[in-house]
Amino acid sequence: MMGSSYVTNPIEFLINTLFGLYILLVMLRFLLAVVRADFYNPVSQFIVKATNPPLKPLRRILPSVGKLDTSTLFLMLALQMLSFTLIALLRGGSFSIGALLILSVAELFSLFLNVLLFSILIQVIISWINPGTYNPAVSLLYSLTEPVLRPCRRLIPPISGMDLSPLVALIAIQLIKLLLLPPLYALAQ
Repeated sequence: MMGSSYVTNPIEFLINTLFGLYILLVMLRFLLAVVRADFYNPVSQFIVKATNPPLKPLRRILPSVGKLDTSTLFLMLALQMLSFTLIALLRGGSFSIGALLILSVAELFSLFLNVLLFSILIQVIISWINPGTYNPAVSLLYSLTEPVLRPCRRLIPPISGMDLSPLVALIAIQLIKLLLLPPLYALAQ
């Protein structure tokens, strides 16, 4: 038994890490397209080049619906389902397609909320450490977070020059995670 987990745990770690990083890149590509971030930004160019190989053929099969890039959404969902399938097979367990689909959607939603959460945190820390300097990554962070922070600024405008919108957004994202993710994960069981 110990020999099995001795090999299984590192393989599971590799599957989680490699699939997780690539799904993150695909999600960033999707989100940057949604917020219409600068396509010529070097970080955007890296993300596009890293995700183009599987997306080019998918775009021939799954065209966009309006402004929604369905091929990118399909790729994220397929990769997440494949990751869970590989891990279930590695563990010797069984799974149902419905549960796998719900679990994958829940995991992608969780990743989406984490991307927003960490983008806001990183942007806040950078604004404290090195405000006002240009960096391509900071520009993309601003593009990602501004659609979330703008409504928060309308709710609570800056007080004495102090912008509390990141705090409001972080609390709201955490509440959404606490309220929506547990029921989704419970559906998958």
